[in-house]
Amino acid sequence: MTDLDLDLQDVRRVVELALGEDLRYGPDATTAATVPESATARAEVTPRVDGTLAGLPAALAVFDLVLGKDYEVLSAREDGSKLVAGEPALVLRGPVRGLLTAERTALNLLCHLSGVATATAAWVSAVDGTGCRVRDSRKTLPGLRLLQKYAVRCGGGVNHRMGLGDAVLIKDNHVVAAGSVTAALEAARAHAPELPCEVEVDTLDQLAEALRAAADEVLLDNFTPEECARAVRMRDELSPKTRLEASGGLKLRNAREYAESGVDFLAVGGLTHSSPALDLGLDLR
Repeated sequence: MTDLDLDLQDVRRVVELALGEDLRYGPDATTAATVPESATARAEVTPRVDGTLAGLPAALAVFDLVLGKDYEVLSAREDGSKLVAGEPALVLRGPVRGLLTAERTALNLLCHLSGVATATAAWVSAVDGTGCRVRDSRKTLPGLRLLQKYAVRCGGGVNHRMGLGDAVLIKDNHVVAAGSVTAALEAARAHAPELPCEVEVDTLDQLAEALRAAADEVLLDNFTPEECARAVRMRDELSPKTRLEASGGLKLRNAREYAESGVDFLAVGGLTHSSPALDLGLDLR
């Protein structure tokens, strides 16, 4: 995937699962009891705080499945755009029963994904001008990986591998199993020469070994900013084409310090596993 491309089949799978949870025990009893069948209204989805929008295709897929063609989109912001509290991100008109049935499922996805995008945008802003990129991990919620990683892209971040088969990432347990960093790299290249290969290191000695083996990328696990700067100097001397990624111990408050060390990426697993939802609400007008 590139840019903000999103797999719409994956969106539909997630939306069908989410609606299935809400409608598992039957139609929306509260709405059926309180809303006349003929009622229509304008619905505004509005952020209550500033942020970055992500997940609009997922929210619209919810309304599509619930309402079919019985509603219209009056206005919609683009994913990746900045949201201002009080200014609608999405305005719809349609049957009230359908709008309210779809409301929570649509907001669950939109709030969560916009929260991921908003957190990512904060990290991207923190390292602006350094040349360092903010990257996610596989620490995603089961079933939501493609959507969460899409939200990272909406916030200006970049994706690491999407699964276990599209890139090699040699971690400490793989090194133990193989016997050394060099042995693990050689085994990975022999097994999957077409895949990009990254190796995790815990020390500068391991880094030197990985650089002498010309690893495509090296993940610097729990290095300090000062150690990252030393790692960059070693990289420039031993294997200039190797890219370096800092991971572990990263906080938004020290993001720029790490970025200014010269590493190519900051690995931020919290983008997908810990970002708070962005507060958006749906109001009928």
